Amino acid sequence: MNILWDFDGTLFDTYPALVDGFIKLSQRDLDRSEVLKWLKIDSLTAFKHYGIDETKRPEYKRIDKQFSKEFSKPFEHLERVLGAVENNIIVTHRDMESTIYLLEKYHLSHFFKEIVSVEEHGFNRKPHPASYEHVLKKYHIDLVVGDRELDLLPARKLGIKTLAFQNRNIEADFHLDSYENFVPLISNQHK
Repeated sequence: MNILWDFDGTLFDTYPALVDGFIKLSQRDLDRSEVLKWLKIDSLTAFKHYGIDETKRPEYKRIDKQFSKEFSKPFEHLERVLGAVENNIIVTHRDMESTIYLLEKYHLSHFFKEIVSVEEHGFNRKPHPASYEHVLKKYHIDLVVGDRELDLLPARKLGIKTLAFQNRNIEADFHLDSYENFVPLISNQHK
């Protein structure tokens, strides 16, 4: 089985760092759960909602990179899940350096066949399907796993099954709140 993964909020619990970074950037006392709700749509939408100038995105990325390196961690049971998959591929909006840093910090980099950083590889941001189409030229993908609608839209457009992680409010073929039940789920699909 070959799986295409999103990174933030799917493989790693980076949202606490993303929310902290966003609040720091805003220089306001924002409600954490409200910020999370907007970031789960996407960061550009959150910027617009809170009236933060998009020119501050590089500063936000710098803050996020610092906070993520210190506070982000992989979700429970992830190592077992990755080990049960033939080829794991990441497509992320996160920069390559911090993605690799976090994977190496938690000794997970060897599980991944390829990492595509959308912006660093010159693709349009998700939900544009170009980054997924790039991966499909090299690998047959059986499943796309993401936590936001924009992660799953390109997969549905390309006819790939989808799994929504910790988000039951988006359309997906499967929904999971914990990776503890992931291996039985994918095993049942390939019988």
